[in-house]
Amino acid sequence: MVLTVLAAALVVAALVLPNTVVGLRPAKFVRIPAEAVIGAAVMLALPRRPRVVLAAVSGAALAAMTVLNLLDMGFNQYLGRSFNLVLDWSLLGDAQSYLEDSLGRTATLAATAGLIVMVLLLFVLLALSMVRLSNLLARHTGTATRGTLVAGVVWITCSSLGLQISGVPIASDRTAAALKIQAHRVSDTLRDEAEFRKVAKVDAFGDTPGAQLVPDLRGKDMIFTFIESYGRSAIEDPIIAPGVDRTLDERTAALAKAGFHAKSGWLTSATYGGSSWLGHSTTMSGLWVNNQQRYRTVMASDHLSLTKAFEKTGAFDTVGVMPGVQKAWPEQSFYGLNKVYNAFELGYRGPKFSWSTMPDQYALQQYQERVHSKKAADGKARMSLLILTSSHQPWAPIPKMVGWDQLGDGSVFKGIQAAGNKPADIIADTTRSRQEYGKSVQYSVTALTQWLERYGSKDTVLVFLGDHQPIARVSGNHASRDVPVAIVAKDPKVLDKVDGWGWTDGLRPAYDAPVWKMSSFRDRFLTAYGSTPHPKRG
Repeated sequence: MVLTVLAAALVVAALVLPNTVVGLRPAKFVRIPAEAVIGAAVMLALPRRPRVVLAAVSGAALAAMTVLNLLDMGFNQYLGRSFNLVLDWSLLGDAQSYLEDSLGRTATLAATAGLIVMVLLLFVLLALSMVRLSNLLARHTGTATRGTLVAGVVWITCSSLGLQISGVPIASDRTAAALKIQAHRVSDTLRDEAEFRKVAKVDAFGDTPGAQLVPDLRGKDMIFTFIESYGRSAIEDPIIAPGVDRTLDERTAALAKAGFHAKSGWLTSATYGGSSWLGHSTTMSGLWVNNQQRYRTVMASDHLSLTKAFEKTGAFDTVGVMPGVQKAWPEQSFYGLNKVYNAFELGYRGPKFSWSTMPDQYALQQYQERVHSKKAADGKARMSLLILTSSHQPWAPIPKMVGWDQLGDGSVFKGIQAAGNKPADIIADTTRSRQEYGKSVQYSVTALTQWLERYGSKDTVLVFLGDHQPIARVSGNHASRDVPVAIVAKDPKVLDKVDGWGWTDGLRPAYDAPVWKMSSFRDRFLTAYGSTPHPKRG
């Protein structure tokens, strides 16, 4: 009897399981699932062998839907969207790598093995539970038939009258609805792939000659920089914002003292909580790259990226500094970078800071020594793309600023890393995650702006922005997808070109500063600095 009750509870729980963490309320699990009523009716009508087979298959199918619901739950919590059955399997490998960097290889292997066992156990238990319940129905046909009819009438009544418990409808068709949503999601993904391929072939500046691209920035020392997880919450969240806002204001004043001035606004990112490369490619391509298939399509296309526009002029040497890249990076061609320095080419001998391979300050100093301090060949100017990583979750341990002349090979960070917080302690605590996230953003902004103050010239133009908001546990379940963006320069003519944008003076954008889609930035930037559109159509 106990096993039967447990089997029924497991099946009902799986049928009504929500796909968001915020939906995990007791009222969600005291509903009447339509799928159970229909399933019971079908089981009662079948002879033994097909009934047992159908029960086992149904149990396995319900387990598969449960896994998808749990994946939805995780993706909604961390990436602000549901799991895509077609595109997102590759991200599971990235998640494992992130855990390995944060918690260590042994803990990650143990967690992965435990997860695999739990999934297999779920399939077995749900299949056995369905078989057990179907056998129970067959042994008590009369009672089961009456019970099924009563349950059906109650479900129809509750559905018709809209009866609820604590705001949750008693009548549930959660699994059927989830299955329909998954089917539509797969269909929409496949259709989007074909449609986006056509969109990517259309480019307002695709046929613009190099001589007509960014003529107002010729001779400038151009630097585009992404700060990991630097989102609107860093500037406006009541727990996070005070420290970050103070840092932005202090650094605005320090830069002004050094002759630099800034304007800032907001961009709505194509991604949230992770998948930074989608934010990078959306900004640079001028296309809305919000999933992995779109990313692959763009990377394989000849669509003009903002950075490649500088290469196309023939007047700029182009360099990338990517401390987060630890493998082959074919995207180099799309971004038009003549040379890329990855994590292994910056001479770092210090410790990793969780996922981040090296502190931002060290990466910036290496950029200075290896690239920025040297003149480009053939008298060219230089355009650089930097992607900083110290503000990547789990925000523990966080580097600290050291003297710029003390950085050496990075060994100076060993003591700082050892004395920092443990990732597991921060991951498990929402309040501390928010606090430490804010500190990591302060560190990254300080490192970048101190570098500019120390090494920038009259020709340096820095554009820096966030790639996405941090995860929902830090930014909140209903946070926007906005990220700050700023342009910093000594030459007043550079900022005069964007005076009509309505951006805020300084590094901290006002609450009501303009908000644009991230995909609009490329064309606005190219236009502001004198580029002439010559559309290319597929």
